Order: sequence, then C-alpha cells, then structure tokens
Amino acid sequence: MRPLGLGWPNVLSIGRIALIPIVVVLLSTDHAATRWLALVAFVVGALSDLVDGYLARRHEMTTSVGAWLDPLSDKLFVIVPAIALSARGDFPWWATAVIVLREVAVSLLRWRLDQRGVSMPASRAGKAKTFSQIVAVGLAIAPLSSTFDP
Repeated sequence: MRPLGLGWPNVLSIGRIALIPIVVVLLSTDHAATRWLALVAFVVGALSDLVDGYLARRHEMTTSVGAWLDPLSDKLFVIVPAIALSARGDFPWWATAVIVLREVAVSLLRWRLDQRGVSMPASRAGKAKTFSQIVAVGLAIAPLSSTFDP
C-alpha cells in the first residue's frame, strides 16, 4: 500500500516532522503534565523512526524521496527540540551546538560524496549517535526531580 502515493515509511517521516511543533509548543509551558506529554510525543516520533526504517527495508519500500526525507526528519526531530530546550535553559547550548554542527558537517559531506557518485550509508556508529541524542534530549524534556538532574 502506498498512502498518498508516498508509502508508509515516508508518511511516518512526514508524521515525525509534524510532531516537532507539537513537542516545541508543549515544551513552552512550565507544567509537568505538558512536559510529560511532550516526552510522549517525542518517544512516539523516535519509535516511528525505527518503524519507518523497518518497513522500508522489510517491504522494499525505499524511494528517492525517502532517501532524503528520513534523514532530514531525523535531524530536525533532534535539533529543533534541542534548540527549544536550550532557549529555555533546560539543555546546554554547547551540546546543541555540537549536535547542529555535526549534522551540518555530515550532511555536507554526504552531499559532496553524492556529487561524486559515492554513497555513504548509515553506520552502526551513526545509529548509536542518533540513539544517544534522542536519549539526551528525551531526558531533558522529562520533568524529572532535581535528584535526577544531570
């Protein structure tokens, strides 16, 4: 099935992008309940990344649109909440800068290699990096008590 002519993996990537403003709006309050809702939305988005990758590989639903949409949605899904959290003082600016600079550098490298006809597929290290970023941003979203504050 190809909903909206895009395929489920691409629909999930678009859904992940659509969750970003919801997470940011929920982060804009100082209420624990809305922070927990933001965390739930963030976890749903993170899990959707696993599902869209599985569907694309398992059911051979890889597309040229998905080849740029999935990494874009992954980057935005971590970077935008990190910036929103840093603006609130809930996440260190240096960590946000490292995340943004790394993502820009790798994207430029991939683009340059693509211009030369060379592919740079995702690696286990890259997947571990994404996981660690999601955990770090997720923990910053969670309204944990000060005893758990890193």
